[in-house]
Amino acid sequence: MLNHLHISNFAIVRALELDWRGGMTTITGETGAGKSIALDALSLCLGDRADGLVVRPGCDKADIVATFDISQLAAAQHWLAEQDLAMGNECIVRRVVGSEGRSRGYINGVQVPAQQLKALGHHLLSIHGQHAHQLLLKSDHQRQLLDAYANTQSALADCRHYWKAWQQLKQEYGELQSSQQQREAQRQLLEYQVAELDQFAPGADEFAELETEHQRLSNSHSLIQASQQALQLAYEDEEANSYRLLSHACQQLDDYVDVDPALAPIHQMLSEALVQIEEAGRELRRYSEKVDIDPERLAEIDQRLGLWLSLSRKHQIPNDQLALFHQQLSQQLSELAGDDERIVELQLEIQQAQQLYCKAAEIVSELRKSAALELSDKIARSMAELSMANGKFFIAVESVGIEKANASGWDQVDFLVSTNPGQPLQALHKVASGGELSRISLAIQVILAGKVTTPTLIFDEVDVGISGPVAAGVGRLLRQLGESTQVICVTHLPQVASQGHHQLFVEKYTDGIATETRIRELADEERVQEIARLLAGENVSANAIANARELLCAP
Repeated sequence: MLNHLHISNFAIVRALELDWRGGMTTITGETGAGKSIALDALSLCLGDRADGLVVRPGCDKADIVATFDISQLAAAQHWLAEQDLAMGNECIVRRVVGSEGRSRGYINGVQVPAQQLKALGHHLLSIHGQHAHQLLLKSDHQRQLLDAYANTQSALADCRHYWKAWQQLKQEYGELQSSQQQREAQRQLLEYQVAELDQFAPGADEFAELETEHQRLSNSHSLIQASQQALQLAYEDEEANSYRLLSHACQQLDDYVDVDPALAPIHQMLSEALVQIEEAGRELRRYSEKVDIDPERLAEIDQRLGLWLSLSRKHQIPNDQLALFHQQLSQQLSELAGDDERIVELQLEIQQAQQLYCKAAEIVSELRKSAALELSDKIARSMAELSMANGKFFIAVESVGIEKANASGWDQVDFLVSTNPGQPLQALHKVASGGELSRISLAIQVILAGKVTTPTLIFDEVDVGISGPVAAGVGRLLRQLGESTQVICVTHLPQVASQGHHQLFVEKYTDGIATETRIRELADEERVQEIARLLAGENVSANAIANARELLCAP
């Protein structure tokens, strides 16, 4: 419930403090006084687009603060808790707009973007403007109104979930189907390439190994000759070799190691060198005996390396990457086979998803059809209270089938009306006049108000174009609504204004230099005078005052 509204330097308001109470509050005033200015400020506070033009001339900023009691608003409390903005049972919303057009929003003292103000506003109040009834002509809006009355939110959430899953599967299936020809051509190419590489069977490290072996076989004669010459020089030459020379040097030092211990390390190194040369000689002998001169193996390696280089050039990859490329092509071919399997799987998954959607859509449809009968009867009875005694109203819910279904189900919802005896039920836009449409819209809004959780309902001159007994009926409906929730209504009709539990009066004041709007609550006798003014105009007569008292006393 809205408890308090502070407005500073907004439009022609200099400073305004308004305390709001439960029940129905009507707002009246002279034409041009700014009866809707408090509602405009409230809308701005709750996220409407900001403009520097709303700032009072000569001021640098406009400041609007609204205080709400949310003790009975579970949805608002939950939203605030999710955003880490909760502050007990009270919620304070503030909007500051600079003259340059920039604005700042606050929720419970924390600065937030305008989108969050608007999101919170949906949980705090609902504003119905004087042109809201035009939405009633739209089929989607008619369906949404019926859904609100039928409490289909949970069932609709399931319906939308299964619809989305179904459509995603159909999209995947369509994409795989449309690319099937392209995949078939790709498969044929991959099968040829993989078969060719399967036959060649390149190993992971084979290319480097082949190059090493090829180099060894190509130089086998030179390797044997070099190893044998090294063996002769190191160990086997009868006239002079390294082993013999080192052995002689070692012998020269044998008799003097004991004379001078400093020679011992040198003698030790020479002895170790003799051992190393002897071991190297044995290894050189074994190596020269093992070097393979194999022309056939060399030719075989030449052929395989030639094929290897040819395949690498064909696929435009480095020579050492051929084996990895072979693995990648095999994987791609396997994935293409998987796509065909996926198509078969998708056909079953699509069928299952469609069945789940159909069950959800059927539940939503049953809820709508059941609620349509009850809502049709309530609207027809409200029409009678609004001087449309001969009016008939019926909500048609027709299942259009799976072919025309959407995320909201498969129902076509149409509001049908007959306003005159003998006239058949027809679509609203073909039958109802502007005034009739306005009355029907108001009746629906009042009926649906009991189905929503927002405790503050604001009606901004929704009674435009009606008068007399119709206006009295509108007033009674709004007062009835005010018994269970907070209703704020801007009106110019005495029949509506008199039904309020409280009444605010808007007046414009000027000192010849500046103009400002003021709003104040009327006392009992002041209400009589204001209702009389609405009845008679500026020249209030005794009869008008008597009529005003009668209206205020009427139930």
